[in-house]
Amino acid sequence: MKVFGLDIGGSGIKGAPVDTSTGALLAERFRMPTPQPATPAEMIAIAAQVVAHFDWRGPIGCGFPAVIKQGVVHTAANIAPEWIGYDLRAGLGAAIGQPVETLNDADAAGLAEMRWGAGRAIEGVVLMVTLGTGIGTALFVKGQLVPNTELGHIEIRGKDAEKRAADRVREVKGLSWRQYAARVSEYLQTIERLLWPDLIIIGGGASKEADKFLARLETRTRVVPAQMLNNAGIAGAALAAVPEEPVPAELPATEPQPRRRSPQR
Repeated sequence: MKVFGLDIGGSGIKGAPVDTSTGALLAERFRMPTPQPATPAEMIAIAAQVVAHFDWRGPIGCGFPAVIKQGVVHTAANIAPEWIGYDLRAGLGAAIGQPVETLNDADAAGLAEMRWGAGRAIEGVVLMVTLGTGIGTALFVKGQLVPNTELGHIEIRGKDAEKRAADRVREVKGLSWRQYAARVSEYLQTIERLLWPDLIIIGGGASKEADKFLARLETRTRVVPAQMLNNAGIAGAALAAVPEEPVPAELPATEPQPRRRSPQR
């Protein structure tokens, strides 16, 4: 199935058509900077331009940096507060003129890694952590997504974790990779005490520099870099628009089993 994957982030809005059987992008991704201020009207206009760049006609899946429930935005950590309560699915669909399905952007990246990347065939508890403008998380239990986890906002040293350990913080503060690894380790150790994951996957912008800090992390859990890299958000977003396999309306009837009598004493 071919679906357009749209990845709306705090610093960029990018997209491409996706082959949802393989996760491969069917054309080179197209990216535009996220407008400032990042209000609904401005961001949706840019997103529509990204889709129009491909003259796309068909289903669209969109990852967005917020808690998304039934298409409606419920948080706005790195975007304008006007987003809260906004129906992204309806607004984006109207602007583009195509059907759109929406989900949290970290959840989208996590779905891609679990389907085609570092999380393949892992049956236990897997945590995807995206280190970028903020910290996004996607939690999977036996391969099933627990949607809208916002574990980048747990408190560490009196601050949101993402205000200490996001990749943007490293850039703004000019942290060395050793210093940054110490902050990320502290964050992951806190998560470990809460969830006891079997695998942690590091994605987001920082994953492109994984060789510079992953080996310095001090964790109990095995930590690996994301394999999908920049394509994870786009490919995973496309999965939101893939119809789920239908559940049978009725279970097949089974013959009643005779009760086994207890032996007579």
